[in-house]
Amino acid sequence: MTEQTFLVLTALAEEPLHGYAIVQAVEALSEGRTRLRVGTLYGVLDRLVADGFAERDREEVHQGRLRRYYRLTDAGVRALQAEVVRLSANVAAAAFVLKARGAL
Repeated sequence: MTEQTFLVLTALAEEPLHGYAIVQAVEALSEGRTRLRVGTLYGVLDRLVADGFAERDREEVHQGRLRRYYRLTDAGVRALQAEVVRLSANVAAAAFVLKARGAL
């Protein structure tokens, strides 16, 4: 799973969001390290929808523009949980090695 995908899933885990709100949430979650471009965001969302990890929640018109909201599915929650377990195991392994070298 790419970092962008992981962060989009994480953003959607709290509540359904529209595209711009997802971009903002990803930037906040990553403390500014990841800034999604619109094309990247919608590519990630299209893949998440195709994989069954997210789905369209609703559409609203806001200031004359259409906002499409996305939400996490149960499969998306499970995928995010699995990725958290995988990343946590990787962090633990790296920390163990660095600690053994006296570098942590």
